[in-house]
Amino acid sequence: MDAVLDRDLAALRGCRVLVVEDEFLVALLLEDQLERLGCRIGPTAATLAAAMHAVTAEGFDIAVLDVNLSGENSFPVAAALKARGTPFLFATGFGAAGVDPAFAGAPVLQKPYTEAQLGCALLAALSASGSET
Repeated sequence: MDAVLDRDLAALRGCRVLVVEDEFLVALLLEDQLERLGCRIGPTAATLAAAMHAVTAEGFDIAVLDVNLSGENSFPVAAALKARGTPFLFATGFGAAGVDPAFAGAPVLQKPYTEAQLGCALLAALSASGSET
């Protein structure tokens, strides 16, 4: 990563991230990338029900949402986060085309993605919500 990007990514240090991902290995990779970016892993969820519970329990600053959770979509989670004013982004193999138009302003990370792309998407989500850690 270049020096400017490294400086910008410094804003992520200590940021607590809710990880919503139903594929175990993808979740592990995501958590590893987040930790290398200086983030702290908040709650994790592999199902829609667990993700909704995590939203009500809070304990995080931003969320990374897989769109497809074993056949259910994460849009109810996104709606709950949006209502709370909590920043989030989608991570999906379908790209922006797989996201409900109600969340058109949310950053979308196309799988597979790099650590730098993840960092930029997190910064975009924080910036869009006006949040800074």
